[in-house]
Amino acid sequence: MGALSDWEKRSAARLVAPARPRKLAKVPFVELADGRLQGVVSSGSDIERVYVSSVEAGTYAFACSTNNNRPCGGARGSYCNHIRALVGEAVLQYGAERVARWLRVDTGDEEPTAAGVTAAMAATRPAQAEAKTAAPVFSRFLRHLAYLELTPDTVPLPEMQWFPQARAVA
Repeated sequence: MGALSDWEKRSAARLVAPARPRKLAKVPFVELADGRLQGVVSSGSDIERVYVSSVEAGTYAFACSTNNNRPCGGARGSYCNHIRALVGEAVLQYGAERVARWLRVDTGDEEPTAAGVTAAMAATRPAQAEAKTAAPVFSRFLRHLAYLELTPDTVPLPEMQWFPQARAVA
């Protein structure tokens, strides 16, 4: 077996570059996971408050609440500004086609855009889901922040050792 490259020896993983650069102040965390588009969105009115927002793939059922499970006042029967911001940032991070495909949104023959994906989902009048996903999403966000504070190193991280070693380090 050949020698491992420098990046293969590090404990920090290489990240896939975003589709387009994005600012992290409004939506610091966005992911396509657990059958949903979900993430953390900063409050527009209180710097110390964040919302955990999500949209389910296929049904477009949505949830938005603070990390303390207080419901979003704007998400009453339709998408709030937090969900719209989440979709917009997901499109910047992953690209409109990937987000539309993940959420199973048909934008017709048009090239998907954040506004087009949001409009197509909203047109179905999706149900408001229970905000029970807030805790695990917020927990992943905090864990993500902790990993960003680590300096790249060649020492293995114990919590990242669930994968068997594929190759021996020379």
